[in-house]
Amino acid sequence: MNNAVMLDSGPLGKIAHPHPNPAITAWLAQLLDANVAIIIPEITDYEVRRNLLLSNLTKSVARLDQLKQILIYTPITTTIMLRAAELWAEARKRGKPTADIKELDGDVILAAQALQVDAIVATENVGHLSLFVEAKHWRDITVDANN
Repeated sequence: MNNAVMLDSGPLGKIAHPHPNPAITAWLAQLLDANVAIIIPEITDYEVRRNLLLSNLTKSVARLDQLKQILIYTPITTTIMLRAAELWAEARKRGKPTADIKELDGDVILAAQALQVDAIVATENVGHLSLFVEAKHWRDITVDANN
C-alpha cells in the first residue's frame, strides 16, 4: 500500500494559485483528510517557483511558501542526484531519453525523489515519469486508489 503522493509541477502550480480551482482543492483536501502524505519535492518547487517569479506572481510565490510549511517538503540530496543520474543513463541506454542530452532532466530528479520515499507522483504528464516510478494523473489518484 502506498500512502504518499508527490506533486509534480502541474498540480503544485494549480494548488499554489491564490484562488485554486475547486477540483484541485477538493482533491487535495480528500487526500489530506485520509492522512495521505502530500509531498512537495524540491525539484518541483524550483520548476513552479521560477515561473511564478518570472511572471511576478508574488501572491502565488507566497502561497507556495505557505504550502511548504503545511505539506511535506523533500529537499534534493546527493543520494537523490546520484539515483537521478542512474535513471537518466538507464533511460538513454534503453533508447527512451526524457530530455535533450544537454538539459538538466527534472523528470529523473523528481522520479529519484519519489523512489526515495515510495510515493506515487501526481502529474498531468504521466508519460516520461512512468518510465521510472508510479505516476498517475492527479485526478486519478483517489483515497480508494491509495487504500
